[in-house]
Amino acid sequence: MAVTDQIRPTTAAVLDTRPERKPRNLGQIIRWTLLFLGGVLMIMPIVYMISTSLKWPHEVYNVNLIPEEPTLENYTYVLEDGRFYMWFWNSIIIATITTVSNLFFDSLVGYTLCKFRFPGRQLVFIAILSTLMIPTEMLVIPWYLMSQSFGWLDSYWGIMFPGLMTAFGTFLMKQFFESVPDDFIEAARIDGLNELQIWWTVAMPLVKPALAALAIFVFLGNWTAFLWPLIVTNSVDMYTLPVGLSGFGDEADVAWELIMTGAAISTIPTLVVFLIFQRFIIRGVVMAGLKG
Repeated sequence: MAVTDQIRPTTAAVLDTRPERKPRNLGQIIRWTLLFLGGVLMIMPIVYMISTSLKWPHEVYNVNLIPEEPTLENYTYVLEDGRFYMWFWNSIIIATITTVSNLFFDSLVGYTLCKFRFPGRQLVFIAILSTLMIPTEMLVIPWYLMSQSFGWLDSYWGIMFPGLMTAFGTFLMKQFFESVPDDFIEAARIDGLNELQIWWTVAMPLVKPALAALAIFVFLGNWTAFLWPLIVTNSVDMYTLPVGLSGFGDEADVAWELIMTGAAISTIPTLVVFLIFQRFIIRGVVMAGLKG
């Protein structure tokens, strides 16, 4: 009994040294629950898309997320169709060129509005921002008339020209150039650099997060664009991937399993780009808001 009596206090002392577990706050539990439910709602369309792409035609309207008889025949059919590669290549060309154009022109205009003092500078900036309030549907007719008058219908240039420069990109780059110290600009001028050299060698390296975020936004926006490419293109050879997939579904008698298969494949480039540069998206948006 004496030995036991000596061990008990020692054991109790050891147990008392364990860190106390803090009770979870009810508000924290509610927040995590809401975040979890929101995450489930956001990924459900992707899960349904992948599930449908693995189904046979007679299973498409089955609400079960797990196919009864999974198949890869839909992927084989889509990948063997030469039109899919043609539409994929068109989307790559358009999204890449438009992204490079935005990085160049938006950053150049944003730098000019930020670092140069000239009469009407704020008025020009407000005029650029005001274009963000104009719905795209209102601009379709002027864009189409321009394309028709210049002979741009059913061409890469006709698809790309409305998005070669954006007001949002100009705003984003201007906000980031505000963080570039004016002392760096003045020192570069004293060293004999011209304005283009200062913009390229001094200012641009300091706003890489904004450039990465803008590149992602523009690339994804042009990759998924549907309305304008549908209107300006006439031939199947010039279709982008979203437009081609919609027409592909019509020709296949609304074969939803094939449409979902094409959509699943087309999301691979966007997912890769997002996973690589997602930290730049968050940092770019947050810092732009703080600088505003």
